[in-house]
Amino acid sequence: MRPVFVYLIAVLLLTACATHQQGQNRSRGPGWYTVKLSDTLYSIAWRYGLESQQLANWNQIDLNEPIYPGQRLRLVKPHNQSTPASSTGAVVKKKSSKPASSSVSSSKSTQGNSSQQAARPDPGKWIWPTVGKPLNTFLASRLDRRGIDIAGKQGQAVLAVADGKVVYSGNGLAGYGNLIIIKHSQTYLSAYAYCEQRLVEEGMSVKAGKKVATMGSKDNIAKLHFEIRRNGKPVDPLKYLPRQ
Repeated sequence: MRPVFVYLIAVLLLTACATHQQGQNRSRGPGWYTVKLSDTLYSIAWRYGLESQQLANWNQIDLNEPIYPGQRLRLVKPHNQSTPASSTGAVVKKKSSKPASSSVSSSKSTQGNSSQQAARPDPGKWIWPTVGKPLNTFLASRLDRRGIDIAGKQGQAVLAVADGKVVYSGNGLAGYGNLIIIKHSQTYLSAYAYCEQRLVEEGMSVKAGKKVATMGSKDNIAKLHFEIRRNGKPVDPLKYLPRQ
């Protein structure tokens, strides 16, 4: 009987390993993203042109929940939205893992104001983020023109264009340099790139006109790259900003 028993045990172990490997493979490749240290749900959604709440829903996690390096997230809608998050690949490796930039403390402050954020109306009035003339026009198909570049002087003030909450402040998105993303409502986000210095942190509430950064440069030209996203998609900022 012993050889048969050993054989059955070996079959069960091989089956378990194969099942585990299949589960791992399902959460890799196209349609999946592995979280890095500086990431937040908002920065990942921004990078892929997704709506942040949509990204959270696809992975069945709370929008204000901290994410962790090594965690794998869906970037496409699952076939069965009711599938538990633990089987979608959006799994925290260890409870002790260091959270990504969306830290526990900043997450708590965001959660404490989640009802206020949800109730905040879309901005009825926008202001210019800095003083200067646009250097280009909006073109959604071009990564570097999904907003406008505004000419100016190195170190000049960069302002929040409307009331909101800072949901990203870092330099983890390639091509954006020092970047700040502000959530103004459930619909609108704004972003301020190529900054010389970031003056606000994630979780901070800001008023329109608040100095959030200083202007930096790109390709040896002092300028601010400014974007507005509506439901995760880039829109032409000049259609929202007042005429100069």
